[in-house]
Amino acid sequence: MITTLLVANRGEIACRIVRTCRELGIRTVAVHSDADENALHARVADTAVRLPGAAPAETYLRGDLIVKAALAAGADAVHPGYGFLSENADFARAVLDAGLTWIGPPPEAIEAMASKIRAKELMGLAPLAATDVTEADLPVLVKAAAGGGGRGMRIVRRLEELGAALEAARAEAASAFGDGEVFVEPYLEHGRHVEVQILADAHGTVWPLGTRDCSLQRRHQKVIEEAPAPGLSEGLTEDLYALAVQAARAVAYVGAGTVEFLVADGRAHFLEMNTRLQVEHPVTEEVFGLDLVAGQLRVAEGHALPKDPPRARGHAIEARLYAEDPAHGWAPQTGTLHHLALPAGVRLDTGYTDGDTIGVHYDPMLAKVVAHAPTRAEALRRLADALERAAIHGPATNRDLLVRSLRHEDVTSARMDTGFYDRHLPALTTPAPDPSARPSPTTALNGVAARPPLVALAAALAAAHGRSRFGGWRNLPSQSQVKRYEMAGEEHEVHYRHTREGLTADGVRVVHADARVVVLEVDGVQRRFEVRAYGDEVHVNAARLTALPRFPDPTAQLAPGSLLAPMPGTVVRVAEGLTEGATVQAGQGLLWVEAMKMQHQISAPVTGTLSALHVKAGQQVEPGTLLAVVQETSS
Repeated sequence: MITTLLVANRGEIACRIVRTCRELGIRTVAVHSDADENALHARVADTAVRLPGAAPAETYLRGDLIVKAALAAGADAVHPGYGFLSENADFARAVLDAGLTWIGPPPEAIEAMASKIRAKELMGLAPLAATDVTEADLPVLVKAAAGGGGRGMRIVRRLEELGAALEAARAEAASAFGDGEVFVEPYLEHGRHVEVQILADAHGTVWPLGTRDCSLQRRHQKVIEEAPAPGLSEGLTEDLYALAVQAARAVAYVGAGTVEFLVADGRAHFLEMNTRLQVEHPVTEEVFGLDLVAGQLRVAEGHALPKDPPRARGHAIEARLYAEDPAHGWAPQTGTLHHLALPAGVRLDTGYTDGDTIGVHYDPMLAKVVAHAPTRAEALRRLADALERAAIHGPATNRDLLVRSLRHEDVTSARMDTGFYDRHLPALTTPAPDPSARPSPTTALNGVAARPPLVALAAALAAAHGRSRFGGWRNLPSQSQVKRYEMAGEEHEVHYRHTREGLTADGVRVVHADARVVVLEVDGVQRRFEVRAYGDEVHVNAARLTALPRFPDPTAQLAPGSLLAPMPGTVVRVAEGLTEGATVQAGQGLLWVEAMKMQHQISAPVTGTLSALHVKAGQQVEPGTLLAVVQETSS
């Protein structure tokens, strides 16, 4: 029997494993980097052990340090979570050699399947050699042989791009997984990403626990997942189950795993087998009413599974909430998560709590939000509504993208594929028009100009509450007050006045205004706004605004062609031979910044001359750091 388990991971998956262990009466040990010293997973475990350093290569990828931590803390088992060392056969062997129980498949099964190249060979498929790629093979996908999560992946549509894609994928894979091996496979433009969850014991039983659809991906990273995969024929579903069980039996698999396929034209194409728990495992848990982590623990203790799995019930959908800013190229965001709360009725898996810091070293995912309902339509509606009503006070997130995606007609009608965001991202990220920002026929006749969004006015009135209440009033009409806000990449200017009746604004009736609640009426319709301010960062209902100075700082103007760091990170590479005075082409990659385990290319905005280069490889940068300047060539 397992008594004390070390979780060789961090963030939400570590917290989720600790939760199950607590229900089973198993004590837990967390490991943490210096950057994670005060992280939630280190606080909720019974014991925590420091791994000196901050970067994954120094900490969570150091299997030797983790085994030592387990022995020092008196653990008798190790759970790897997902990512990091979860698919590392050498780590699994080190755990077993130390006399500890490994919560995962045998090292031999990991070796056979953890490398996507060897997994394809085992299933009778041969990956495409990079040296053999021709124009006729395009487009192709460069993929990391180890790991997942969209890291180490590049689509290549032109043959001359292949070399750079291989180099970038190798570097990103080595940084994220400690293994820079990559391979090439054909890229199917309009396939669906469908997977089968399995759970197997050491007594020969393999459960196929339904299908999941993970087609909604951006930058090869899953965004929204659901179970079961909608619209599959009964015959195709049975084929997927049979292939998944075949893959598991081929390597004498034990534990939880996932077999992934690309489904196109009614056929299933094997992609890989993930020999670990998946990020999206909660949707399967909700549909089957089971705890997959508890299942892993019981199988590791030698218990046999019942002959048949539990029956599926209803439909579950998961959305991944990321700290990233759509107004600035989806750059990962750092800062303080002041408050995170979801309405009742949905599941929230997170590694953060109010007041925690979102750092630069790790994945920017804040939480997974899961809705379960009797039907798919109800689950979609419930999840979209919960996200829209959620209080997410902190850095910018992808919340609006999630809500709009869940309500998009291609999603509600189950017509999505892996190219969904390639086709629809611009429309999904265009700010929705605010009906209250346009004058109604009545107010237009009275000469009222178009109004700024009411959320901006609500923010201004909440901020002005103290002054209106204690600043007194005059018989003469007061001068209009002005506040400026940035929201979704756009600036808005709002005007209001202090009067003896209170705060007023043209075209809007102020029903109530205090520092936390503002009620406004437009054309007889009242709207309530919850306002929370954290310095210049203001949250009004689901909107995030930044208060701007009334008069812009003239010294803050930048030269045209200035390239700024979009996020804190490290300059990992400068284009070979790039020096000041070099001629560059629009779109040419100049340098690469790594943040949160992803590399971000900084490209020349125009064709011209590199007039300044302020950074070098290895240099740490903060958001807004001036990296380089490209002076446009005169036409």
